[in-house]
Amino acid sequence: FEEYCRDRFGYSRDAAYLKISATTVYENIQKYLPTNGRQIPLPTSERQVRSLAKAELEPPQQAHVWEQAVEEAGNKIPSGRIVQSVVDRIREGTKVPNPYRDGEICVLLPKDNPELRGKGGCWGVVTYVGDYSCTIQTWDSEYTVKIEHLRSLELLDDDCLFMQQLCLRLRQLHTVADHDVSVDWLLQGLGKQAKPYLSALQAKLLAAVEKEYKIEWKQNK
Repeated sequence: FEEYCRDRFGYSRDAAYLKISATTVYENIQKYLPTNGRQIPLPTSERQVRSLAKAELEPPQQAHVWEQAVEEAGNKIPSGRIVQSVVDRIREGTKVPNPYRDGEICVLLPKDNPELRGKGGCWGVVTYVGDYSCTIQTWDSEYTVKIEHLRSLELLDDDCLFMQQLCLRLRQLHTVADHDVSVDWLLQGLGKQAKPYLSALQAKLLAAVEKEYKIEWKQNK
């Protein structure tokens, strides 16, 4: 798909997905926009509705946001900045408390976030909880994502502690310079096994690799 987008249109894969999302928003606005006897201009570029696509509002809400943005722009086509400001106000007015907590174990849901490409099913530890987003630490990186890009494993506290410590162990191995490619295979596998335990063989493999690279691990209580 990426090669097709580049060869046919000169777009990157991410740019193509942004345009696909914008098309859906455009169609929603066109369908639900109230005319009230007046002509309301429709979007003319992807950038104008990018914040609407990312906000994941219901189709009628998308049309409502666009109508307000047009009014604020003096009944002209609004800029992406104006649309974003209306989206922010709508979300603030319908604010839902962030359901996640520090130390919780969650799985990443990439959806339309290009930064999370290839990370579907990866689990991590929530290290910061904001109003609409969380920072989550995985075995190989750290991401700040919207709450809709997370799914809690709903683990008990002891299970969360096990996963937190496992994440630290995996991150230690990942930072070992010039490690063998087989280490990456192990890390990638455990990084997508969203279960609060290791099999006997997995535990032996992890311990053997840690020993190979002289990593000493002492479990915290």
